[in-house]
Amino acid sequence: MPPRPKCTREEVAMTALTIVKEDGLDALTARELGKRLGTSVSPVFTLFNSMDEVKLAARELALREFKEYVSDYKEYTPAFKRIGMMLVSYGMHEPELFKLLFMQEHKERQSFAASLGDLDDIGDVCMELLQRDYGMTQEEARLVLEQMWTNAYGLGVMCAMGVCNLEEEEIGRRLGIMFAGLTILLKSGKLEEVYGDVERNSAGTYHGIPVSNLPYVAENAEGEKKMKISKEKQGK
Repeated sequence: MPPRPKCTREEVAMTALTIVKEDGLDALTARELGKRLGTSVSPVFTLFNSMDEVKLAARELALREFKEYVSDYKEYTPAFKRIGMMLVSYGMHEPELFKLLFMQEHKERQSFAASLGDLDDIGDVCMELLQRDYGMTQEEARLVLEQMWTNAYGLGVMCAMGVCNLEEEEIGRRLGIMFAGLTILLKSGKLEEVYGDVERNSAGTYHGIPVSNLPYVAENAEGEKKMKISKEKQGK
């Protein structure tokens, strides 16, 4: 019968999270875990099969902490912008945890859409907020979420890597400019022209999706490409 562990999985995961937060992911070793827990490495591997499992457990705790960090969005207007601002802020104030959550390579390269899974259910929350507060369709909300995630993620990485240090006002301004540009584009009805430019100047794909298959583009009886949402927008 194997010896009873001197600590619990939760204690090991919390200790691992503390190590990452204070010293970075490279410092998370079995030896350091044992030292912090006041034991040998044996109890760690009694509870976990590998250090990769420990890292995953620490990430789950970090995600829980991050979701708590952004949870005050309900008290703000606009709520969607608040989530973006707190994402960037997390990169600035908790750089090592930001790296653990959002800057780890996946074993298999995945699609851009699949990468949004790193946000867990926060992506779904953002979609709901965009549709509720701005009257966007699901397709519009998806487009805006993807572009704003790219923008906020980039700023967060710059802060986490010490490339720059942004004041809250500047974070809000930079995210606001991008969001305003996207909403103006959607209201203008000229998104089709943007896709057309992509088709003319590339392999005819947008984020790996053939332009002809994008949700905003459809062909009429004459074979001309038209915006699927044009009539809907005209009625608003």
